[in-house]
Amino acid sequence: MNNCQIWLYLLFINLISGIIFVYDKHAARKNRRRIPELTLHLLEILGGVFANFLLMYFLRHKNQKFSYWVWTWIVMIGWMIVVFLAILN
Repeated sequence: MNNCQIWLYLLFINLISGIIFVYDKHAARKNRRRIPELTLHLLEILGGVFANFLLMYFLRHKNQKFSYWVWTWIVMIGWMIVVFLAILN
């Protein structure tokens, strides 16, 4: 994979992850079936952490839940290292 493909992948996975995160917020408000946290974290691990991280604070969704917050931060730090290393190359 070249750098362009990596950035396009990250854009795509963050778009999908963000849409699912927004849906979960909407479902929470309407008392509908929610997206499991494991699914949200899996999307973050796959690269969608940047969208979820921003939306967590803009939408005020899951930012008060400590266990969710901690895992999102861990994944975010990991992805920041990956992106930093990719920029250096």
